[in-house]
Amino acid sequence: MYATSTVPSAAVRAAATLAKTQPAAFDTRAVQQRDSAHYLHPFTDHKSLGERGARVIVRGDGVHIWDSEGKQIIDAMSGLWCVNVGYGRTSISEAVYKQMETLPFYNSFFNTTNLPAVELATKLVSLAPAGFNHVFFTGSGSEANDTNVRMVRRYWDLMGYKDRHTIISRHNAYHGSTVAGASLSGMEGMHAQGGLPIPGIVHIGQPNYVASGRGMSEDAFGLEAASWLEKKILEVGPDKVAAFIGEPVQGAGGVIIPPATYWPEIQRICDMYGVLLIADEVICGFGRLGKWFASERFGMRPDLITFAKGVTSGYVPLGGVMVGERVANVLIEKGGDFNHGFTYSGHPVACAAALENIRIIEQEQLVEKVGGASGAYLAERFASLRDHPLVGHADSCGFVAGLNLVKNKADAVHDCELFDPELGVGMVCRSFMFANGVIMRAVGERMIIAPPLVMNHTQINDMISLIRRSLDDTLQELQRRGWS
Repeated sequence: MYATSTVPSAAVRAAATLAKTQPAAFDTRAVQQRDSAHYLHPFTDHKSLGERGARVIVRGDGVHIWDSEGKQIIDAMSGLWCVNVGYGRTSISEAVYKQMETLPFYNSFFNTTNLPAVELATKLVSLAPAGFNHVFFTGSGSEANDTNVRMVRRYWDLMGYKDRHTIISRHNAYHGSTVAGASLSGMEGMHAQGGLPIPGIVHIGQPNYVASGRGMSEDAFGLEAASWLEKKILEVGPDKVAAFIGEPVQGAGGVIIPPATYWPEIQRICDMYGVLLIADEVICGFGRLGKWFASERFGMRPDLITFAKGVTSGYVPLGGVMVGERVANVLIEKGGDFNHGFTYSGHPVACAAALENIRIIEQEQLVEKVGGASGAYLAERFASLRDHPLVGHADSCGFVAGLNLVKNKADAVHDCELFDPELGVGMVCRSFMFANGVIMRAVGERMIIAPPLVMNHTQINDMISLIRRSLDDTLQELQRRGWS
């Protein structure tokens, strides 16, 4: 006999509430030993992890998580840039439960669809910039960028340009870790493993003003960095370049916020050469930068938009591509079968989670808050860290922010004395962040955050206080080691 209830019973909800407030006791060392014995983690030195043991996270609520030892931590990275509405949203759990009881899965192959996928596609179109009327669903951002590679090459084939397959990306970009996603990414460490990038993917420099803009104003540097795209198009051959892909703000590369002149000039160059523009908004979308899609903030007019993470706040895996009419019309009218897809494309449970997540974002006006008072307050408080002896530069955009650790400060950010990268100062700082109860990610000597969009002013103050304390601890430790 199958269950007929459509929402969790009162007893189930009560048990879930009790679990939040009175978590079960854990034998942390036993969990760590099983983890080391059986679980291969992403982006991990497993020998080193086995020696020290993994951090065991057991629950989350709001902007906080707790580890197996009962330590409360401010999650200033939203899990992995994704828990936009915060932890513990019972209504998302209930939406997932109801859908699992109704239709836990059916595929979208063979001329079949399901109600949550159709409803979500319709909702996303209503939120997207003008000209986006179609969605292709995937299970992740990596799969979505693989889809972009397939889609843009298919588009040019149908347009009669079968040599127009090269995609230009940027150094230090992150577009996923599948073979195609890692190739689009500009991470040297990824390319060194597995013979990447695959043919037909090339890279240009990133618009990192602090690292590369010496002697120029930010506006002048933005134009200079954009010109690298035109140079690469001419080097490859305009008749061979299919698309340019970029994150509006580079995330995993260190929260690289481009100068205001950068994206309008990139758009002009793409238009001039007829190159498709792909905005990878896996991190930047769904309110992270104060707009539903960050393309609108930067004056971009992309042909394809990659999304994932914030669409469900990470509660259930889901990704996809918003497909602009330039591409969609050709695929539909000329393409016949598009021989690409995934078992879990348009998964009904994931789509149900996304719909409830979006309802929360709308009801609580999180996009408007990040684009207004909350984002402004975070920017003000984060900028206050610039007076710390270790901080040479600090900037933010919406609910992402980053600061540079320097050995000696100078009036101009380009003149600061930097630490030897071999010392791993960023990781020293990161360890103090965890110890003090705040998660801040280290990208070399740049420390970055992307807090849940629900973080209020009091919680922002708490976060900044913990970051400052951790910077103090880091400075003392560097002085003890004779590094500063």
